[in-house]
Amino acid sequence: MSSLTASSPNGLRASLRRTLRLSAAFLTIVPKVFLAYGMWFWAEIVMQLFTMLVFVYFWRAIYSNSAQATISGLTLAQTLGYMLWTRILGPTLETRQIFNFGYAIREGLIAVELLRPVDYQGRSYLEQLAMTGMNLLTKLPLVVVAMVFFGLRPPASLAVWGAFALSFFLAQAVSFCFDWLYACLAFYSTETWGLGVVREAVSLLFSGALLPLAMFPDWLQRISDFLPFSKIIYTPVALLSGILPLSEAPQLWLAQISWLVGLLLASRWFFNFSVRKITVQGG
Repeated sequence: MSSLTASSPNGLRASLRRTLRLSAAFLTIVPKVFLAYGMWFWAEIVMQLFTMLVFVYFWRAIYSNSAQATISGLTLAQTLGYMLWTRILGPTLETRQIFNFGYAIREGLIAVELLRPVDYQGRSYLEQLAMTGMNLLTKLPLVVVAMVFFGLRPPASLAVWGAFALSFFLAQAVSFCFDWLYACLAFYSTETWGLGVVREAVSLLFSGALLPLAMFPDWLQRISDFLPFSKIIYTPVALLSGILPLSEAPQLWLAQISWLVGLLLASRWFFNFSVRKITVQGG
């Protein structure tokens, strides 16, 4: 009994070191995969610059033809700041797990993933977190362009940046857990493209990616409050652009944490249940 008690801490430390080594090995692959697609990187940069240009001139036209200086309580500067940050940061919060699941199941790779001696969801989250970090670095040129040509003004307050950073981290985790839960539908379908399109369409509407949720009708705002999408894009970007005051940050974090806990539990349960339904189409 005494030898078992003495060895338990050593066994726990050994298990922790092993898990960290495996996680680090997977994380080192992410930058290599990211950098392998240089043409995709430049194509995405060009597309984002184009959409930023369209949104800027669209909202300038809307406000110039408005009889009031504000729309739904937002000035042109606030709206442009919000939309520019959304165009820059929005793609970094996409995980596209439904397509990853579909490919893994179709090619028979899901069996390999499940046989690896690490938690599949945990490893995938670490990889997605590393990918998000790489994505953020590549968005720096867009920030510079937006500041020089479109008048983007990053907040001067460190407190705002801190509130945004925590909210963004929680938003990324909420996005991952929701997409993991949604991606489990791939176990019940032979084609995931349609599922991915539905997810993107609903997210565009209710996340605030198309326009600030403050401009929604009251009934549509209430619907968005009951969905996780607003916690993924609108919450962190609205904090960064000043649409939501810093004083509301603790309440916003709590809402994000609540969604995160619920989605984490649901995604793990649904995955463990759905994985028994695997129908491998390839491999």
